[in-house]
Amino acid sequence: MVDNKDTLVLDARPIVPKEKHPTIHATFEGLAPGASMLLINDHDPKPLYYEFSFEKPGMFKWEYTEQGPEVWKVVITKIG
Repeated sequence: MVDNKDTLVLDARPIVPKEKHPTIHATFEGLAPGASMLLINDHDPKPLYYEFSFEKPGMFKWEYTEQGPEVWKVVITKIG
């Protein structure tokens, strides 16, 4: 999972709020099929999950590895 050499780490905490989602989406798009990114955030990225579900149905796997209260971590894997 996170130890995999194909896992890219994206710490979204220092990213300007208006640039967070576009940066996360662009990072996901740059992943090879089967690769993952570890998203680190300062709040639950549930709205992002809903965006992914609407825009990329069946194209990702979402797995929380830490759920607050100060840090949330999600492994997002690109399927296919």
